[in-house]
Amino acid sequence: MKHQKRHIVSVLFILLTLGLSGQQKEAKKIETDTISIRKKIQLIGVPLVFYTPETDFGFGLGAQVFFLNQTNVYNSRLSNVFISGIYTTKNQLMLEARPQIYFNAGNLFLDGYLKYRVFPNSFWGIGNYAKDDALEEYNMKSYEITAALLKRLPPTLNFGLEYKYENHTMLEVAEGGLLAAGDIAGSEGAIISGLSLMFNLDTRDNVNSTIKGALIQMKSGFSSRVFGSTYSFNKYTLDIRKYFKHLANNTMALQFYGESTYGNVPFQSMAWLGGGEKMRGYFKGRYMDKSMYVLQGEYRARFHPRWTAAGFGSIGEVADFPLSFFENPKISFGGGIRFKILKSNPTVVRFDIGFDKNGNNGIYFGVNEAF
Repeated sequence: MKHQKRHIVSVLFILLTLGLSGQQKEAKKIETDTISIRKKIQLIGVPLVFYTPETDFGFGLGAQVFFLNQTNVYNSRLSNVFISGIYTTKNQLMLEARPQIYFNAGNLFLDGYLKYRVFPNSFWGIGNYAKDDALEEYNMKSYEITAALLKRLPPTLNFGLEYKYENHTMLEVAEGGLLAAGDIAGSEGAIISGLSLMFNLDTRDNVNSTIKGALIQMKSGFSSRVFGSTYSFNKYTLDIRKYFKHLANNTMALQFYGESTYGNVPFQSMAWLGGGEKMRGYFKGRYMDKSMYVLQGEYRARFHPRWTAAGFGSIGEVADFPLSFFENPKISFGGGIRFKILKSNPTVVRFDIGFDKNGNNGIYFGVNEAF
C-alpha cells in the first residue's frame, strides 16, 4: 500500500512557564533580616497536543530544569535536565530524561539519556529501495540508557567515553511479514551494550537555538557480547554543523551527518532516515540500512524577539555500504515557526511541516531546534 500523505487534522500547543521564585532572572535573590538566599533552579514546563507521522495524535508534558549554580564557565551554559512523558493515539508510551550536567566549572561534562518506550511502529524492510507496499506493523518495548563523560581541553575541545545499553523486546509482529520470518537481525528482539570513544569541537553560542558557531562531533564505538550484547558490530558517526549569523540575529544553519555500521547489525541499531531531526517529511525508519548520510540547511528569520520563522531543505539516503551512496538520493523540504518561551532563556518550542519528494508530508512539534 502506497505511503499516503499525512494531513494535519488539528495541532494545538499550549505554553506554560512554571517558576520556582526567580525564574525571570537567573540568580534572583531574596533579602531577609539576616540572610540573602540565591535561587538555584529554574523550571520551564511545556504541555502539548501534537500530530506526527510516527505517532498520530499525542499529548504529554515536557519540562526542562536548569541548575543556575552549575555553569560551564567557558560558554555560560547551564547544567540542566530535560524530562518528557508522552502518550499517543497509536497507544505509544514514551518516557524520556536527558541530564546534561557540568562539573568543575565545565571541565567535566556528563551527557546522559534515559528512555522507556512501548512503541507500535511501521516497517518497510531494509535498504534504499524498500517498497511502499512492503509496509507492516510491529510493536516493541525498549529500555535505553546512555551515559557519556567528557573532559574539556579549553576552550572548545572535548573528548571522553560513552556507554550505551539498549534492551528491545518484540511484543507483536505482522503475521507472514518480514519480521515474522526471523531473517532480519533484531526481529526477535535485541540487547545492545557497548562503548564509544567521542571527540567534539564545540563553539556554539548555545545548544538549544544556536545563532552562531560550529560543532564537529566524531564517535567510534562497538557493541559486544563481552558487555552482554546479543549482537556484535562497530558504529562510526560524524556530525558537522555550522551556524552563520545574518542580519539581526537571523541564522543560516548547515549540517552534514554520516553514519556507518559494520558487523551483525540489528535493525534497531541501523541508520534510520526521517523524523523530526533528519530529513523532515519522511517517516522515521521509512528507509534504514547500515549506512546513511544527510545534508540539510535551514534559514531562521527572527521577526520578533520571541518568534522565528524557518525554511529548510535536506538530501540524503541509506545504503548497505557507503560506496553505494548517490544511487537513489531522497529529498525533503519545508518550513515552520519557533517561539522562545522565556526572553532570558534560549529554549524554544518548534512547529514544522516537511514534505518528501513524492509530496508526502509530516508534521513535527518539539522543544529546541532540529539541529
